[in-house]
This record gives sequence, C-alpha cells and structure tokens, in this order.
Amino acid sequence: MYTPSAFAVSDRNMLHKFIQAHGFATLVSSAGEAADVSHLPLLLNREAGEHGQLAGHFAKANPHWKGLDGRNVLAIFHGPHAYVSPTWYAEQNVVPTWNYVAVHARGTLKLEHDRDRLLDIVRQSVEVYEAAMPTPWQLGSAEPAFIDKLLDAIVGFTIDIEQLEGKWKLNQNHSPERQQRVIAGLQSRPETGSQEVAGLMASNLEIHP
Repeated sequence: MYTPSAFAVSDRNMLHKFIQAHGFATLVSSAGEAADVSHLPLLLNREAGEHGQLAGHFAKANPHWKGLDGRNVLAIFHGPHAYVSPTWYAEQNVVPTWNYVAVHARGTLKLEHDRDRLLDIVRQSVEVYEAAMPTPWQLGSAEPAFIDKLLDAIVGFTIDIEQLEGKWKLNQNHSPERQQRVIAGLQSRPETGSQEVAGLMASNLEIHP
C-alpha cells in the first residue's frame, strides 16, 4: 500500500482496535495473473503470534478457498472515507482529494479441517457480532442437525498475520488551519463517512496540533 510517512500508522494496538471495529474485510489472493477476492467478516485474536491471527470461513461453494492452504493472502479492512473539496481550503492552487482510513494485514492462510475448530470459529463469530443485540442470538438455540448441515456448507480458516500496515489519510500534510477548514467542510455534509472522517481529523489534531 502506498503510504507517505505523514499518513503511516504502525502502532499495533491502534491497528488491532481498527480491525476489531471494522471486521468486514476484503480478502485477496493471487495465483498467476488472476486475483481472487472474497468479502468476509474476520475475527482477530490479538494474542496469537507477533501481530495476531485472523479467523473466518468461506462458503464451501465459493471456489476461492481451493488451493489456498499455505498461501500468502491480503486482508483489507476499510474505515470511513470522504471526498474533500478544494473550496474548503479557501486558497488558490489546491486540488480535490479523498480522505480515508485503511489497514492491510498480510499473512499465511491455513484451512481448518478440524470440525470442533470450525464450530469454535462460528461460535466466536456469533458471540462477537450478536453482542450488541438487545437479546443476542446463540448458536445453541438452533437444532444440532441444523448446525451440522451448516458446518458441512462452510470451510474455516485462520491467517497468521506477518505484516500490518495502517494508513490514516487525514490531511496531515496540510497546515492545522487548512485541516480545520476541511473539518468544518466535512461537518457540513450529511454523509456518515464525512462526519466520521471529520471526527478522526479533529482527534488527530488534538494529538498532533
């Protein structure tokens, strides 16, 4: 990922928090000239290895998993993004840009063939994503035969993270005055992404005035 130094984030705790908050990832692998892509929710185990471990599952009908065992893959975690108008700078000789946050995690994928491990991945996924529900659904509320059928239709995997890259492109290469104008411009927009990027920019200015 092209990341000028002004936008680079390497703090592992910050990157891990981002992954946990934006767990729906784009998983990319390459074989020869072709690239295979799947969009999947991934869980992070912070304590596994130096950089952590990701876990998830494919639909068995998705051919992406075939031949993927032991291969290097890239998981892209997307954060908020927003268009930045040059009119907000209130200066001459400026251009439009796009502010965004993203984290790339590279590592080796391992298919999990053990049925108990696969069940554990599914159970953890349910617990994580149901936690915010008023009355969380539990895997145990489904009939065992239904769960067995579910497990037959998916393929579990883990990814041992070998490299983490973070990019917080938030106008850090501009003066604080320009950044404040962009924040005001974003706050005037109704889109959720614009509001979230404005908040990230304001927080970053508090840390690096």
